[in-house]
Amino acid sequence: MQFFSHDLGVDLGTANVLIYVEGKGVVVREPSVVAVDKNTGKIIQVGSAARNMLGRTPGNVVAMHPLKDGVISDHEMTVQMLRELFKEAAKTSLFTPKPRVVISVPSGVTEVEERTVINAAIEAGARRVYLIEEPLAAGMGAGLDLRSPKGHMVVNIGCGTTDIAVLSLNGVATSSSIKVAGGTFDEAIGRFVRRKHSLVIGQATAEDIKIQIGSVYQRENVSYTAKGRDAKSGVPREVTLFSDEIYEVLRKPARQIWEEVQSVLEITSPELVSDISENGITLTGGGSQLWGMDKLLTDATGIPCTLADDAESCVAYGCGKSLAWINHMQEGPINIARKRIMRG
Repeated sequence: MQFFSHDLGVDLGTANVLIYVEGKGVVVREPSVVAVDKNTGKIIQVGSAARNMLGRTPGNVVAMHPLKDGVISDHEMTVQMLRELFKEAAKTSLFTPKPRVVISVPSGVTEVEERTVINAAIEAGARRVYLIEEPLAAGMGAGLDLRSPKGHMVVNIGCGTTDIAVLSLNGVATSSSIKVAGGTFDEAIGRFVRRKHSLVIGQATAEDIKIQIGSVYQRENVSYTAKGRDAKSGVPREVTLFSDEIYEVLRKPARQIWEEVQSVLEITSPELVSDISENGITLTGGGSQLWGMDKLLTDATGIPCTLADDAESCVAYGCGKSLAWINHMQEGPINIARKRIMRG
């Protein structure tokens, strides 16, 4: 047992933060939400307790997501949230020194955004910070053999971004990142319910509708009773929604995802595409669990798509696996954007 460090793998997601502790697995799985007292600037709650306050707080308290579209939108809040979550992760360990941390970032991240992530982690208590592209971490976490020259395709659908990458020889051959993901589906449902039924619903309700009756592929028609506020009178009201109408709402954002998958295949070398048609496409991330996403991508590309086991945790497990060769990783920004220009 190592008593000198407790290195951490961090999946810093728009919706959730997962922290993997070396030798212990994923020990922290919390919504990336903070509740802050506006008067003092102090954090009142982090994670699940803060998420329960979304839309329910008194005037002096604000509950917020400090990350948007897979990148940090509020630096100070992110630092405070990570500080609390690092403490929670360290609780499960005997070690005291500051940890070295591997953090996942979307493929489309800029150098400025990379530096923001690194600075936030260092301010939150990390000793050293290493970055890894989300789809690469997801592929490792899904158990793909990435050491060989054979190509694999991973589609990681999170809350803020969908990352698509072709992986080979422990690296990224081609990749793309779009800001269409789980959160986009939730927003589309919220807009539809308001437009068609004049009912205002919260983000949590929209997400529940997506999970219970949402689909991007035809399924048997099931119903859901949504409760919210009447847009005109302001009184509480409920409406019955059906999966058929939600399917129509979700088709457009789903189409953007599969079109992006096709465009990544178009810029991939024929050898790697032939490997992918043999190996199939692996779906990871919470958003990939939307009903029918695997069937839709199989139909759109003609390549078999499979949902990874524990799809939501793949990135965190991949960050954890990469701790094994942390001594060989490059510290600081990895200039993903620059690498992509060179590859292009």
